[in-house]
Amino acid sequence: MGTRLYFVRHGETQWNAVKKFQGHSDITLSPVGREQAERLAQYMQKFDINAAYASDLSRAKETAEIIAGKFNIPVICKQQLREINFGNWEGLTIEEITDRYKETVEQWWKNPSATPIPGGEVLSDLVKRVMAAISDIIAEHPGQNVLVVSHGGVIRSIICHIMGIDLNEYWRLQMNNCSLSILYFPDGEIKKGILELFNFSY
Repeated sequence: MGTRLYFVRHGETQWNAVKKFQGHSDITLSPVGREQAERLAQYMQKFDINAAYASDLSRAKETAEIIAGKFNIPVICKQQLREINFGNWEGLTIEEITDRYKETVEQWWKNPSATPIPGGEVLSDLVKRVMAAISDIIAEHPGQNVLVVSHGGVIRSIICHIMGIDLNEYWRLQMNNCSLSILYFPDGEIKKGILELFNFSY
């Protein structure tokens, strides 16, 4: 039996709108983000979703609750599904970060998998904690369809890991707010993961 995971990036926040790095900062959905989630929820009614998980950050949790509400299922929150911790960069735009942390930023763009973010996390550590959560979800739901609402960096990293894409290239994967990506795992095996849909925005 295979497990199908429906990955959704959370809806837009006010920080997304002005392109500020969010990371672990608990920023809520904007009115636009809630509207995005409602639209996607309507679209996803065509699927048979059996369970729902989300990052414990408000923007992901609320997006998940809007979608899961259409299926009358609860949302299980997992801290492991949080975005990468951007540390000192959170609340800043890329221009502000580049101005204040020029050398680190240059290194991070070249090698994000191994470059520590000041006061934050290393991308390779994000992959370890996120994939541990995904492994648990797949094991818990054999043969089922599962909604997983998380963050852009998280979903990009999962797809890179499963599809064998160099993690240092993960920024080249476009990930829109409230987009849907689907991964199918035949026999519940992560190494056999198949990307069925990527970055679909409704």
